[in-house]
Amino acid sequence: MKLNEEQIAQYHRDGYVLVKGFCSKEETNKLYKVAIEDEAMSKNAMDLNDQSGKKTRLSLWFKPGNDVFGYLTRSEKMVNSVGQLLEGEAPVCHFHSKLMQKEPKVGGAWEWHQDYGYWYKNQFMFPDQLISVMVALTEANKQNGCLQVIKGSHKLGRVNHGFAGEQVGADMVMVENALKTMGLVYCEIEPGDALFFHSNLLHRSAANLSDSPRWSIISCFNSQSNIAYSETSTAWKVALEPIPDEAILNWEAETLSNADFLKKENDPALKNTGWE
Repeated sequence: MKLNEEQIAQYHRDGYVLVKGFCSKEETNKLYKVAIEDEAMSKNAMDLNDQSGKKTRLSLWFKPGNDVFGYLTRSEKMVNSVGQLLEGEAPVCHFHSKLMQKEPKVGGAWEWHQDYGYWYKNQFMFPDQLISVMVALTEANKQNGCLQVIKGSHKLGRVNHGFAGEQVGADMVMVENALKTMGLVYCEIEPGDALFFHSNLLHRSAANLSDSPRWSIISCFNSQSNIAYSETSTAWKVALEPIPDEAILNWEAETLSNADFLKKENDPALKNTGWE
């Protein structure tokens, strides 16, 4: 699988591109089943309060293993697609993946931010060499707090960020200016769809006030040429060796119990540096 010229052009113009049916129904069902049933996910989940006090919940790990999510991260369709969108010719590396768990009625919001607003604290040099890929495990719509993006906002460069609850949030004056200037898009997507988005794209999601869960896996990738001067994990500089797409369904998969999960107290993005 490769992205076509129109999809690549849309990514560079708008800061994101949606690929429908990136994962099959069978692949998505398997990923969701593991997300729910693997105890390592719940044991290593972090709660982060939004500004209203509602909790957002995620589990984050660095090195892609021989589990079903590692197979997705290293699949040919994922590595090839990411390689087409990242700036430069350097090999694709996996920075981290996170399972986003937004439960019915209680799942909190994610405030307006850029991913590079977080990763600036890891001191990555080049935001054009960082990308996130969100694969929906359940339906995402306005009612259960789907992702909202400001179309073309990646062209602003990095916006100042401070703290919004326990999260890192973008300067709301600049966000409001961006909303006056560019289009707000609700990314309502189906299970198995993949949203590729630039590290400087402004995005948020509202609280889940519906009766339906909203779960997704977000894998974040880096070009090997993009150095992180303040990151203790080494996954960001290890080139990925693509594996067949069939691995997701057909290869024997391990549990995530051996994954190198991030602990909340070790996240550099959540530490005050003095410039927020």
